[in-house]
Amino acid sequence: CVVDDIGVGAAKTGMLASTAIIEAVAAVCTEVGIGRDQPVPLVVDPVCASMHGDPLLHAEALDAVRNTLIPIATVVTPNLDEIRLITGIEVVDDATARRAAEALHALGAKWSIVKGGHLRTSASSTDLLFDGDTFLEFSSPRIDTGNDHGGGDTLAAAIASALAHGWSVPDAVAFGKEWVTKCLEASYDLGAGHGPVSPLWRLRRS
Repeated sequence: CVVDDIGVGAAKTGMLASTAIIEAVAAVCTEVGIGRDQPVPLVVDPVCASMHGDPLLHAEALDAVRNTLIPIATVVTPNLDEIRLITGIEVVDDATARRAAEALHALGAKWSIVKGGHLRTSASSTDLLFDGDTFLEFSSPRIDTGNDHGGGDTLAAAIASALAHGWSVPDAVAFGKEWVTKCLEASYDLGAGHGPVSPLWRLRRS
């Protein structure tokens, strides 16, 4: 097992396509000490909606995300469409964002994030972090680009990398927010659809 042999500082989940896979991942994480209140933090990116808002999982698998995966998350990082599918809450403003953060936390995640990148109601993009008691806001200028493919995955990965260095969750989220903003600034056209963000923005600028 990699956890015992090499060691793991943090873990992140992404697209898990079936109930069986979700339950297997959750079981192994629990067995080896990965997840909420475990030695190794777990970032759950509950990929269940396309960037156009279409469901990617069957109802049974979505239930497994709610009832099996999110309850072991140190941090859960859904986008707004995923929040709608998971909680039934349509996030349209700050009040509904807070309701959604509370609902995600109630499912068992130690910290929940509601991302404001797709909530285009202001010139800034504000992400909301909630631990059951306190709401923290992380804001950045909104980047005017249609090339935002992979932004949520990049944010979750950046948070996980910071947690692996022993950072607190709020500090890790602040780092992730800053990092993904730079990735959006360096995003580029690729093909006919939404282009990708650029995690290699430092190299592209050098």
